[in-house]
Amino acid sequence: MKTIKAKLIDKIQRTPSVASFRLIPEEQLNFIPGQFLQVVFDKDNSNNKDLNKYLSFSASPSKDYIEFTKRISESNFSQKLKNLNLNDEVTIKAPLGSCVFRDEYKKIAFLIGGIGITPVISIIEFIAGNKIQTDVTLFYSNRTEEEIAFKKELDDWRRNNCNIKVIYTVTDCPAKDSSCVFGRIDKNLLVQNTSDLKERIIFIFGPPKMVEAMKSLCLEVGCKEENLKTESFVGY
Repeated sequence: MKTIKAKLIDKIQRTPSVASFRLIPEEQLNFIPGQFLQVVFDKDNSNNKDLNKYLSFSASPSKDYIEFTKRISESNFSQKLKNLNLNDEVTIKAPLGSCVFRDEYKKIAFLIGGIGITPVISIIEFIAGNKIQTDVTLFYSNRTEEEIAFKKELDDWRRNNCNIKVIYTVTDCPAKDSSCVFGRIDKNLLVQNTSDLKERIIFIFGPPKMVEAMKSLCLEVGCKEENLKTESFVGY
C-alpha cells in the first residue's frame, strides 16, 4: 500500500445522486480489479472516520487515470468531494482489499445493489478492455431507473461482448425501459436468468445487510460457499 497524492482531472455526474472523480496519481499505482482505496482529508488523524473513507476503484487498472465513485450526501466527507476543483490534489492510500477478479475465473456473477456497482465496473471494464473470455452475468438492483449508475457503459459492454449479460432490477416503481425488471433480486430471478449459477464465482459488494441477504440467497439455490466472494461497505 502507498500513500500518494493524485490530481483531480474530471468530475462525472453518473446519476442525480452519484458522482465519479477521476485523478492522475503522482506515481504509477498498480491495483487489481475489485480493490479499493482510502481518500484522506484529515492527514493529521488517520482514525478520523468522518473525513477519511474507503472507496472502490471504479475504472479498470489498465487506464492511465484512477477513478472512484460515491453517492453524494450531506456528510462532511461528501461535501469535501463535491467542492473539489479541477487540479486539486487529493491524498489517497492504495491499493487495499482482497475481493478481486483473477484472469483464471472462467465464469463469474455479480449480485449488486446501488453503489455496490463501483468495483464491478473496474472488473467488467478490465475484462472488456483486455478481451478476456470470462463469462459475466451481472444482477444490478436500484430503487429507480434514474439511479442506475454506469448504465450507458454497461449497455455498451454487453452490446459489444456476447459474454457479458446484465439484468437490471428496480424496486420503487416500474421502469420505462423494458429491459429493467420490476422487483428485487430473488431466487426466481436468479433461476430464470442463470442455469449455471453453481458453476460461477459470485461477487457480492454492498452494505452488510444486503451482502448477507445475497449470500443466503446464493446458498439457498445451491451455490458453494467457497465460490462466494463478499465485501461489505461499512461506514460508506
